Amino acid sequence: MKFLVLWRIELSRLSGEVIKAVMSMPDHAKPLEEQGKILSRYHVVGAHGGAWIYEVDSNEELEMLLVRSPVYNVSTYQVFPLADMSTLPVQAGATDQ
Repeated sequence: MKFLVLWRIELSRLSGEVIKAVMSMPDHAKPLEEQGKILSRYHVVGAHGGAWIYEVDSNEELEMLLVRSPVYNVSTYQVFPLADMSTLPVQAGATDQ
């Protein structure tokens, strides 16, 4: 199961500790990337946060990975399940509507 997770730091909670948490995100992500749990990580230009693509076995696994993030308690999250468009079956006549 793949998910796009957009996370944003809540600026009202910005402090020295939050900045340290943000700076630790690459170290947090590295083992997850090595395990294949994080496929891609991006910074959202003009925003205080990121866009990460996770590949997990269940919703519960994704929840646990998010909870373990250093910025979990100071961020808001949007989670979008992803479907691989190259593997979807094509129905005859689907475009004839």
